[in-house]
Amino acid sequence: MDSGIECNLSKFADDTKLCGTVDKLEGRDAHPEDLDRLERWARVNRMKFNKAKCKVLHVGLHNLKHIYRLGTEWIESSPEVKDLGVLVDEKLNMSRQCALAAQKANRVLGCIKSSVTSRSRQVILPLYSTLMRPHLEYCVQLWGP
Repeated sequence: MDSGIECNLSKFADDTKLCGTVDKLEGRDAHPEDLDRLERWARVNRMKFNKAKCKVLHVGLHNLKHIYRLGTEWIESSPEVKDLGVLVDEKLNMSRQCALAAQKANRVLGCIKSSVTSRSRQVILPLYSTLMRPHLEYCVQLWGP
């Protein structure tokens, strides 16, 4: 899959990310060529990319926001994408991710409060540590290194 790819290619399980810098108009040609290579690879290996899930995230203040295609279909541009469960926007701002994590944690806390009558430390602390804390700590290293 990586053969001949000029841009950065990241793979994890069934996710594939193609990333690169376009600092000049001439540099934008590397992405379409790499996308064509990926499409050919998928065709040769009898695999398909889920084109409905393919998104372009344009990062940077003076980004010209080029449009790209995968095969014959244009790839939709998006102001934010989810990468391995982490929401990243075009300004690399993590506030929406933090707000969503806090929302999930509050829902879990509400479930604990409504379903557990005991308020003793021996009961609440393990529930908090097991059910709520993972939502608050997921990818904390990414937005607060």
